[in-house]
Amino acid sequence: MYLPPHDPHVDDPMRFKPLFRIHLMERKCATVECMYGHKGPHNGHIQIVKKDEFSTKCNQTDHHRMSGGRQEEFRTWLREEWGRTLEDIFHEHMQELILMKFIYTSQYDNCLTYRRIYLPPSSPDDLIKPGLFKGTYGSHGLEIVMLSFHGKKAKGTKITGDPNIPAGQQTVEIDLAHPLQLPDIENLHDFSELSRIVLEVQEQIRREEQEKEHQQEEDDHSQQAACQPAAKPGGGEGAEGEETAAGAEGETQDKAPASHPFVLPMGVISRNEDYPRTCRICFYGTGLIAGHGFTSPERTPGVFVLFDDDRFGFIWLELKSFSLYCRIKVSFQNAEAPSREAFDEMLKNIQSLAT
Repeated sequence: MYLPPHDPHVDDPMRFKPLFRIHLMERKCATVECMYGHKGPHNGHIQIVKKDEFSTKCNQTDHHRMSGGRQEEFRTWLREEWGRTLEDIFHEHMQELILMKFIYTSQYDNCLTYRRIYLPPSSPDDLIKPGLFKGTYGSHGLEIVMLSFHGKKAKGTKITGDPNIPAGQQTVEIDLAHPLQLPDIENLHDFSELSRIVLEVQEQIRREEQEKEHQQEEDDHSQQAACQPAAKPGGGEGAEGEETAAGAEGETQDKAPASHPFVLPMGVISRNEDYPRTCRICFYGTGLIAGHGFTSPERTPGVFVLFDDDRFGFIWLELKSFSLYCRIKVSFQNAEAPSREAFDEMLKNIQSLAT
């Protein structure tokens, strides 16, 4: 298992932890050993379920227990997973979330189902190379997100989840058709100014969607009345207009300076203060928030900040919080990139598996 680095050090490498091993013997037989726990390898079982999926089961879960009981297991898990002790964590809400995560993850006792995740397909038109990123999520610690591109949208899909947002959900969605012009560095300190800019774009997008729906209704009525494709010229003009707008947007991005000064507005909380102080470009986006158990989920406005080819950030406007993401540079063997269609289907499968 590849574990993220200790919170909030997103630039550190992933941590490696063996979960099981297989001994291939003579006469085509094999033995499976569970590596979970602190008492050494012990008897386990592996079952191939179907293509790209298998399950593991520990046959001696008593090897996972510690003499000091669950309290010792929790303290050991906290030290290994978070790199700290319970006394280091003063925030009561953070203690609650960490305890929930321990209870959730420890109940499986290494009896797990594994499913292959295909890396996102890439295109020369993509803003940056898609792939897996480590990201800071406040009191939840570091989580793994897969960034992928879908035309004028980019999506960050959770590979690891938490008590609020499970794996498979789109944690952030970026609208690449709506870049944001941030205020100068002096005014960027003012959160209300950034909020005003973002909410104006949100309102603009709402109006554009309403106009598009209205235009679609008019086209449908026209086609029904004339019984012929009279709406084609209008559609052609619309497409041409979109192409021109996209071209203009591309020109704007090409002409933009390579980097802009960047600083988080006052009042925005960041787990990692060592974020880049320059960025390439920003876009309007939405982030998914929910209560414990994925209750009352809603998409809220935010700012996607591209720093460089390997780092980006997201300002959660409603939470007044900032997540910093850094590319995972581990070279995973046998990782393939499917077609866009196959990848979209895979995202649906991840979400259904998580729920």
